[in-house]
Amino acid sequence: MDAVYPSELSDAEWQVVERLLPAPKPRGRKLEIGWRRILDGIFYVNKEGCQWRALPKEFGKWQSFYHYFRLWRIDGTWQRVNDALRRLERKAQGRKAEPSVGIMDSQSAKTTAKKGLAAMTLARRSAVASGT
Repeated sequence: MDAVYPSELSDAEWQVVERLLPAPKPRGRKLEIGWRRILDGIFYVNKEGCQWRALPKEFGKWQSFYHYFRLWRIDGTWQRVNDALRRLERKAQGRKAEPSVGIMDSQSAKTTAKKGLAAMTLARRSAVASGT
């Protein structure tokens, strides 16, 4: 299958991810486009940083893609896929499947939730209010 968009899964990537997805439900409407196309649409939105409604028309109805993105986020599918892919990548690098250490960068944590006038000192607010 030739990729139309750079965000589309290669055949090798699809073989890895396919087994990690939930089985289609036996009841209800049949999914006509398949999991691979759903993933390609979700990855398109992620890579391009666009809104769901901006998904190119050739993918199909944007609502279907958003539905599965949301459903898989809620039911833990994305977490399971991410965990499995991380383990595979670590093994491919000759490392243990599970990390033994986690690091948090304290510089990326917000230090205050207040902004603007609420964060000013009382003396500064008085000076701003009086115009001096």
